[in-house]
Amino acid sequence: MRTARFGLLFVALGLSSAHVPAAERRLVTETDLYKFQWVAVPQISPDGRQVAYVLVTVNEKRDGYDTSLWIVPTSESAAPRRLTSGPHDSFPRWSPDSRTLAFLRAPGEKDKPQIFLLSLDGGEARPLTDLPRGASAPVWSPSGLTIAFTSGTTEDELEVERRAKEKGKAPEKKEEKSDVHVVTRAVFRENGKGWLDFEHPEHIWTVPVSGNADGPGQARPMTTGVFDEKDPFWSADGSKIYFNSDRVVEPYYDPPDSNIYAVPAAGGRIETAVDISGPIDQAVPSPDGKIFALAGSLNPPQAQSYTRGDVFLYAGGKATALTPGEEFEIGSNVIGDQHPPRGGGRAPLVWTRDGRSLLLVTTRHGRSNLVRLDVATRKMEPLTDGDHDVFSISATPGGSRLVLEIADATHIGDLYVFDVATKRLTQVTRHNDALFEELSLATPEEISYASFDGRKINGWILKPPGFDPSKKYPLILEIHGGPHTAYGHTFVHEFQWMAAKGYVVFYTNPRGSTSYGEEFGNVIQYKYPGDDYRDLMAGVDELLKLGYIDEKRLGVTGGSGGGLLTNWVVTQTTRFAAAVSQRSVADWASFWYTADFTLFRPTWFRAYPFQDPQEFLARSPVRFAEKIQTPLMLTVGERDERTPPGQGAEAMFRALKALKRPTAMIVFPGETHELSRSGQPRHRVERLQHIVNWFEKYLKGEKIAAYDLPTSD
Repeated sequence: MRTARFGLLFVALGLSSAHVPAAERRLVTETDLYKFQWVAVPQISPDGRQVAYVLVTVNEKRDGYDTSLWIVPTSESAAPRRLTSGPHDSFPRWSPDSRTLAFLRAPGEKDKPQIFLLSLDGGEARPLTDLPRGASAPVWSPSGLTIAFTSGTTEDELEVERRAKEKGKAPEKKEEKSDVHVVTRAVFRENGKGWLDFEHPEHIWTVPVSGNADGPGQARPMTTGVFDEKDPFWSADGSKIYFNSDRVVEPYYDPPDSNIYAVPAAGGRIETAVDISGPIDQAVPSPDGKIFALAGSLNPPQAQSYTRGDVFLYAGGKATALTPGEEFEIGSNVIGDQHPPRGGGRAPLVWTRDGRSLLLVTTRHGRSNLVRLDVATRKMEPLTDGDHDVFSISATPGGSRLVLEIADATHIGDLYVFDVATKRLTQVTRHNDALFEELSLATPEEISYASFDGRKINGWILKPPGFDPSKKYPLILEIHGGPHTAYGHTFVHEFQWMAAKGYVVFYTNPRGSTSYGEEFGNVIQYKYPGDDYRDLMAGVDELLKLGYIDEKRLGVTGGSGGGLLTNWVVTQTTRFAAAVSQRSVADWASFWYTADFTLFRPTWFRAYPFQDPQEFLARSPVRFAEKIQTPLMLTVGERDERTPPGQGAEAMFRALKALKRPTAMIVFPGETHELSRSGQPRHRVERLQHIVNWFEKYLKGEKIAAYDLPTSD
């Protein structure tokens, strides 16, 4: 247990909300989602004096999200203030002199974003780009005279626009193309994006900051070709623009292997800058520009279900791992439903000014913290140490001051300024404090228990507010997806609302979860689902020993991989009185054929389903539908490309209907696999209502007719 230190830490950070007496606080509700505010994409200014960020709020009128730019001093000298009215402003980036912000603005939610500039000296934001397919990922050159960015605009489209502007009229419409899809690649659509546009890959562009007196600047492409390019960044002297790219037409046949490339800032030949045998998540040149620090992984000799990322130094064509064999994940790896729904920033590697150390976020055993890594000795020093989730950071040049976004189990993320020399954290935003001071929230208790084979499993118990150990409570087992991700110390609205409704909520990290080492994560290869199910049941057994759980009122739910395991649980045991399977897998063969990504490499299965159908059948829950006695609800987004409805929710629903077993299917129009995290606010609330109502019906005996067939007269 680490709850004592947890409480002391956050009192020290000023997170305790003791202004409203506990007796006067109310229980959290599902509709509190409409009042939540999310801080996103924080960026500290190069001079370390201010932080720009995006504030995401719910717009109930149009059932969506508004995003606007805000700014706050790093010294607690003033409250945050709004810079733009939005409603679709995002991705702020400071100029080197800390006087101007570049950001992305889209006139409407479906419009392509363009780069705008906003002077902190005053005045209106002015457009810097006006490209047919928009712009993204702006990054300032060291001189502050140019911005590099990415766009899917083609040179032909740009030329048509230019000629039309010279003639003073709108571009002529091209002959309307056929809407028929000619598919030649195995991956042709993506969850949340739909059909992929291979005719317009993202390329690296630049635009002068000076622009034109009467409008946007003269943007020009630095790269062309058929491959997507992303994450541009400049060399220290401004002579090169680096970017990340996987330059293979059909990469799904081979292990992942992206590289870092460089193009001269004036234009010219592309050269390979960093090449390792594996994917690169990010690369950062050292202060002297002689070496790179990398976050990535080397492909193992044999295919694995999970390969842990590492920190590398790259020089002279050779990569040296700095953290081999460690358990931690690079960056935040804690899953929840309250990270910003419109992009939450990231946790990059940061060089210290002397080039001797790297600052980075690591996740270990469900908690994320900032650490300092000495590149010579490989010693790691914790800079923050708490039961929380540091899921986004930004640093001044040289890393002497950072802004961290931190969440924990009872707080949505807020911003803290961190001084490396003193290790002092200063909270600078409190956007949800007024709301959360009204609420009576549950604080999780961390436990560790032995599974069937003695392996230790990490879990958390969330009890209802006003918990009475002398009473018997219904239990809901929550199962995370991935499968290679982890629960941990972050805010989950779903869990808190279930606790408020009188349920004990139990969530665990069974084998296959991340932040416990590569062996722990990869042990489920070719056994998913399997022993992870046994880890979950061992956890339920452990809770029953505590005496306050009613063994006749057990519920289980989970999403994605957790939906798969929920389906599996009810085919293996009848101990649960109700289950809700969310965006799930039920038929592995059908999933293999229809999901938005391939399983061509033998990571989850040894062969293709047409080569070894029995392996796919043996691990498909729908194959064992006749064993199901538990009332099962299935929820799914209509446009879920990750776990397509037909192979998951619809397959399981149809099987149970054939067997005349109690079931219901809830389909959310227009929603993708991201429903619980960034779906339409109204749908997110309705999803919570349906899940809890199913448990109310079958665990508490509530009369909820919505899921019953009408009776005949």
